[in-house]
Amino acid sequence: MERLLVWRGLGEWRAELARVRLEDDRLSAQGTQIGVEPIAYKLDYTLETGPRFVTRSLVLSGRGEGWIRTLALRRSEEDGWQIDAEHEGSAPLEPPGGEVADFAEALDCDLGLCPLTNTMPVLREGLLAGGEARDFVMAWVKVPDLSVHRSEQRYEPIDERTVRYVGKHRDFVGELQLDADGLVVRYPELAERLYPPAP
Repeated sequence: MERLLVWRGLGEWRAELARVRLEDDRLSAQGTQIGVEPIAYKLDYTLETGPRFVTRSLVLSGRGEGWIRTLALRRSEEDGWQIDAEHEGSAPLEPPGGEVADFAEALDCDLGLCPLTNTMPVLREGLLAGGEARDFVMAWVKVPDLSVHRSEQRYEPIDERTVRYVGKHRDFVGELQLDADGLVVRYPELAERLYPPAP
């Protein structure tokens, strides 16, 4: 199944378009995010998971006025996480890349300001069917810096369309509204989906 999704930012101007392919236990996507905070930027990404929606690779290219950044974040069962980062030009941002030891146990990437990457843990753990809360460690990519950090998160099933997200690394709690495929319709303070409209 292929889906074209469009979100708009909440609280600050931002837009994102992603073409998503969902299979039985895999997800792949190509997307573009455009924002103006903390500086104006355009970010293109390609995401691939392996079985059980476990991240295999997240490849990003970001650019703004006078700067370009790239990041390839890859994970394999044999070698764990690997980071390859480059940047050109000057920008008031922290350096791209990070220390894989900080999030070695993570199964998922979490792309900053992007509502798509919440889908992987929701589908892998069957959270729309209910059950107990789950705790995760994520490889969180800050945007537009493309620096990678450890992020501790909790997902709490509420009902067949709602999962409460607890971002322990940033003291945030919000109820994610999702569609039947586990794709975000509304993420409080972050984004809401414009296309396709909410069911």
